[in-house]
Amino acid sequence: MTPCPVPVIEDADMAAAIAAVRDSVGLPVGSRIVAAMSGGVDSTVVAALLHQAGYEVIGVTLQLYDHGAALKKSGACCAGQDIHDARVAAEKIGIPHYVLDYESRFKDSVIEEFADSYLRGETPVPCIRCNQTVKFRDLLDVARDLGAEAMATGHYVERELRGNQVQMRRAADKARDQSYFLFATTQEQLDYLRFPLARIPKPQVRDLARQLGLKIAHKPDSQDICFVPEGKYTNLIDRLRPAGHAKGSGRDAGDIVHIDGRVLGQHDGIISYTIGQRRGLNVAVGEPLFVVRLDPVKKHVIVGPREALLTGALALKELNWLGDDDSFIAAAAKKTDVLARVRSTRPPVPAQLDLDSAGQPIMRFMAGEEGVAPGQACVLYDPEDTDRVLGGGFIARTVALI
Repeated sequence: MTPCPVPVIEDADMAAAIAAVRDSVGLPVGSRIVAAMSGGVDSTVVAALLHQAGYEVIGVTLQLYDHGAALKKSGACCAGQDIHDARVAAEKIGIPHYVLDYESRFKDSVIEEFADSYLRGETPVPCIRCNQTVKFRDLLDVARDLGAEAMATGHYVERELRGNQVQMRRAADKARDQSYFLFATTQEQLDYLRFPLARIPKPQVRDLARQLGLKIAHKPDSQDICFVPEGKYTNLIDRLRPAGHAKGSGRDAGDIVHIDGRVLGQHDGIISYTIGQRRGLNVAVGEPLFVVRLDPVKKHVIVGPREALLTGALALKELNWLGDDDSFIAAAAKKTDVLARVRSTRPPVPAQLDLDSAGQPIMRFMAGEEGVAPGQACVLYDPEDTDRVLGGGFIARTVALI
């Protein structure tokens, strides 16, 4: 079937959006660009706007997990209905479209690590792992193999050339900013990537989709963890790491222990608990209690009063640096002031990047931070330019403030 290209729409908002896309791409019109199309409204609008702006666009969609399971889950991405939506949109836009089977890579790099992280007493962020491995490593290789000069995605984050360095910056629409999930993007990857929605608010993106005649204009955003049906991650872990498995201790029963050493009750497995949790502890001591730490070795869920949640410092692993210094270590050696964000839903707070006694980077909070969980990311921003992302790492361990 011959594609029916989307007609160029002479509209002030559309013209402004196309100008913004050209500005964000920074390449001559006619350049070949791979558009990563998940089947959602954001990535589809990116592909359409790139086409409208005069670029040679190739749409690529990844199949990341089982089609059948995904068709039963609303708000998923990269499988089932979403692949169909991406294919239909590419035909409507008038661009070539390829679907790549990355199910095995996704399972190895994201799903398996997700399960093991919970069993280690951590709270993982699989979206970061997906961006870090499958999307911004493997898919970038595909884009280069296709001869593309850049790869564009529908993420809400800004890429801007300042001086001789490309910076990662928070999106104009702060309610949609995804810089937390992209901190692990390397400088080399950032040089090649493009984020055309950086300065376009989400409501306008949907308006543009309607103007372009795209069927996904009203499609809901993906929610929760795409590969976990109905949000029941414990069922997934039970399937991947059944009882008796060498890595299955996180499902073993153990004690709920107060920080003062008292045993208050029992639990059925630490994977059912997260740092900061209050409800569902089923223990009563006359005061509100919160999960303050998980010990997979002793099989303990450690609880305490709210003030016990305050973290004074944390150690980071898998570091990525995007600042002006030569490395993360160099910045830490200078005792660099930063704004640190320990969860995607938390605002950045004042902190200092320093070195511990072993010469490893450590983050010290100026006034403590509540509910910091190993496995989550700590993303750093410049206190003198709060939109600029300096880098970050995964939280390896925490040091209580009290």
